[in-house]
Amino acid sequence: MTSTPELQPVIVGAGPAGIRAAQTLAAHGLRPIVIDEAARAGGQIYRRPPAHFKRTPQTLYGTEAARAAAVHAAIDGLQGRIDHRPDSLVWSVQDQQLDVLHGPTQTTHTVPYGQLIVATGATDRVLPVPGWTLPGVYTLGGAQVALKFQGCAIGSRVVFAGTGPLLYLVAYQYAKAGVEVAAVLDTARFADQLAAVPALLRQPAVFAKGVYYVAWLRAHGVALHSGVRLVRMQGDERVRSVVWAESGREHTLDCDAVGFGYALRSETQLADLLGCRFAFAPLHRAHLPERDAAGRSSVPGVYLAGDGAGIMGADAAEWAGELAALTLLADHGVAVDAQRANRLQQKLEKLMGFRAGLERAFPFPEDWAAQASDDLVVCRCENITAGELRRAVANSGADEMNRLKALTRVGMGRCQGRMCGVAAAEILAHATGRPVAQVGRLRGQAPIKPIPIHLVPADSPTHEEVTA
Repeated sequence: MTSTPELQPVIVGAGPAGIRAAQTLAAHGLRPIVIDEAARAGGQIYRRPPAHFKRTPQTLYGTEAARAAAVHAAIDGLQGRIDHRPDSLVWSVQDQQLDVLHGPTQTTHTVPYGQLIVATGATDRVLPVPGWTLPGVYTLGGAQVALKFQGCAIGSRVVFAGTGPLLYLVAYQYAKAGVEVAAVLDTARFADQLAAVPALLRQPAVFAKGVYYVAWLRAHGVALHSGVRLVRMQGDERVRSVVWAESGREHTLDCDAVGFGYALRSETQLADLLGCRFAFAPLHRAHLPERDAAGRSSVPGVYLAGDGAGIMGADAAEWAGELAALTLLADHGVAVDAQRANRLQQKLEKLMGFRAGLERAFPFPEDWAAQASDDLVVCRCENITAGELRRAVANSGADEMNRLKALTRVGMGRCQGRMCGVAAAEILAHATGRPVAQVGRLRGQAPIKPIPIHLVPADSPTHEEVTA
C-alpha cells in the first residue's frame, strides 16, 4: 500500500459514487473528507432512515436491499478512516475553497481542497402541467423520500405519472407498502418500450427487475396506461383528481396525491462554479460537465463521478466513484491496480448501450412545449408562466437561457432552476424554432441552494446579489 500523507482529497456527496470513491482512497492509505447534505450516507437511491427507524432493509429497498446493505456497510466500515461531515451543504466555491453550511448549527465554514471528487447525484426532471403546484402533488423522488426516510406515504390514493424507470419503481414501492395506487400513467408508448427490448437485454438482471415491477403491479390490480398525455391536475385546497388523454379521449381519475416526473436530471451547479467545461449531451438532453473516460473534468484536480455528470444509475455510480478515485491516485503518483481501472472503464462503456435503450423505452415528450398553454406556471418560485417566456422571446428576441432569465427572472428563485430549467429551455427552443441544444443552459450561481442571509459575508459579491 502506498501512502501519501500530504494528499487529502475532498469528496462532495455520499451516495454510491461518493462512498465507493472514499472506500478506494481509504484503501490506499488516505483519509478523504466526505461532505454530504444528508444526515446519513447512502444517497437518494439508498437513502437511510433515522437510526431508530423500524422498517427492515427488505421493506425499504425491495430487490435492492442487498446492494443498499453493501453500500451502507462500506461507509460504516470507513468511520475513523475518513473525515465524514454529514448535514453539510456546499453552497459556493472560490480560490480552491468550498463554502460549507452545517445545517444543525446553522454555521458556515470553508474547506480547502487540492483534489476534489464531485459526486452530487441527481434530482427529478420536471415538466409542469396545469395544477402541478397544488398541495398533494410531489415529484417521484419526493414521494420516494417520504416513504424511505420518513416511513409515510404522500396520500392514501395516489396516482403516479410521467415516464422513466423510476415511475414504475416508486409505484411498486408504494403498492408494496400497502398504499392504494390508483393508476400509473406513462407518457411513453408500449411500442417504444417493446422496440427497446434488445438494447435493454444488455443488462438482463436490471431488465428483469423492471419487468417484475410491471408484472407485479398488474397482478395486484394497478391500472397501467401507456402513451398518455397529462392534461391537468385539479382540486380546490389540494389535488383531487388527474385528467389525462389516451387515444384521443380524456379521462378523469380521483386521487388525493400525485407523484410525477420525467426521469432524472444531473445536479451540475457545483461543477459549474468550479469552472468545468460543459457540452450538450444528446442522450441526456442536457448540458453536462465534460469528463474523460477515467473521470477527469476539464479542471485539473477536479474529478466527476455518478449521476451528477450524466444519469447512468446506481451501479454505474459505484463503478464511476471507484474509477475516479483510482484516477486521482494515479495522477498523483500512487500505485493503483491499472487492470481494475480498465475493467471499470469497460463496464461503464458497456452500459452506454443499455442507457440508450432506456431513452428509447422512455423517450422525452418532445411535444410538451407545443402543448403548454400560455397560463401554465413554469417557474413556481417566481410565478413565471409559459406565456411570459414566449412574450419575452417575441418582444426582445431572446434566444439564450441566461438572456431569458435576465428578462423574466425564470430560474432566479429558491430552486435555482432545478425545477423550471428544463421546461424553460424547452419553451425557449420551441418559441425560437431552434434545437434545445442551441439555447444554452442556466449558469450556476452561488449560493447553490438557499442559506440564511446572515451567514453570507458582507463583503462577498454573493451578499450583494442576494440583497439587491
